[in-house]
Amino acid sequence: MSDPLRPLADRMRPRTLAEFSGQQQILAPGKPLRQAIDSGRLHSMILWGPPGTGKTTLARLIAATVQAQFLSLSAVMAGVKDIRAAVEQARVARAQGQPTLLFLDEVHRFNKAQQDTFLPFVEDGTITFVGATTENPSFEVVSALLSRARVYVLKSLGTAELAQLLSAALGDSERGLGERDIGIDDDALALLAQAADGDARRALNMLEIVADLAVERDGHAVITREQVAEVAAGGRRRFDKGGDQFYDQISVLHKAVRGSDPDAALYWLARMLDGGCDPLYLARRIVRMAIEDIGLADPRALPMTLEAWETYDRLGSPEGELALASAVVFLAVAAKSNSVYTAFAEARADVERFGTLDVPARFRNPTTKLMRDIGNGQGYRYAHDEPDAYAAGERYLPDDMPDRRYYSPAPRGLEIRIAEAMEKRRNSDRKKP
Repeated sequence: MSDPLRPLADRMRPRTLAEFSGQQQILAPGKPLRQAIDSGRLHSMILWGPPGTGKTTLARLIAATVQAQFLSLSAVMAGVKDIRAAVEQARVARAQGQPTLLFLDEVHRFNKAQQDTFLPFVEDGTITFVGATTENPSFEVVSALLSRARVYVLKSLGTAELAQLLSAALGDSERGLGERDIGIDDDALALLAQAADGDARRALNMLEIVADLAVERDGHAVITREQVAEVAAGGRRRFDKGGDQFYDQISVLHKAVRGSDPDAALYWLARMLDGGCDPLYLARRIVRMAIEDIGLADPRALPMTLEAWETYDRLGSPEGELALASAVVFLAVAAKSNSVYTAFAEARADVERFGTLDVPARFRNPTTKLMRDIGNGQGYRYAHDEPDAYAAGERYLPDDMPDRRYYSPAPRGLEIRIAEAMEKRRNSDRKKP
């Protein structure tokens, strides 16, 4: 029997690839990583995935399968001295004909200089480097090391996989809770698997806690849905503020609004709030959505989002969150236009292209005698003195700049009326050169 003082999640760590849960996208027969393991050919790699998906366990299993020395470092605690000591151990093992797999947990926490320390030893074959990270390696791992390692993406475990893992832990007398003969209701098992949110370690930790709350039923200990609900209460879904999950979720929220899907937009808003995202950050991004994707198609969008921001700032939760939700739904169902957004980008590009062109003299302010003497204001047509308050044929761009039409109203919402008004004025321009 294993040490009962060790956490259940550690005791139930898979001992073989056959016991490993999930990740068939990289471990199924015929997949490149599985082929490399089965053939005993090690290569450096980065294991990228959420917590509790088996990155550390997989590294250990790979080392054991190919009979390599396994050395583990944590980027949180290790320094250059620890790296050198590990490399020396690898050299000794290499001299005896044994390869070394050096595992670095949370590789993204090492700075560039620390990551570069591994390079010469990866290149000369002293070590096979395996890094684990929850962050995007493209941004967190130096390019030199990334180019020498293959990235494998690990996914969150599904509820069915987690339920199977939990059942195995309850029935395993050698490493799990089998000797305690604890049963679990089906709905309790489903809730526990769901509450783990794709994290095997979290699932087993919660099972270990809830097992102590099991109630007596017909002479047997049983875990009920009520006990699971009590343990799972208050747990947050995975959300790494400032990390990939953060930016992926704000991205999909924005795209759901742009795609006119209020249900998906509400879901992602709720996910981010549930995960601990700052509601004022969300308020600012919602204002951005109004400006970028609704624009003049519905001018009510911008003041409504600003009012939702102010409501949260004044009232906090939960009233302020409901105001944000109302704004998100309004944006999702509103007419869409990015005409001003794209027009402004084109105008800024022309500012870069044409440089500092002069303001035509007729538009300059003739506030002094000298200014009037040099021609400022001469020939200016005051629009309110013209028919329909429009100076037909006038041109307001710099004289040395070609004609430009940045703004093209979208055929949606209020911009339909704007387009009609603009076309009427352009007809007047054609009649009066």
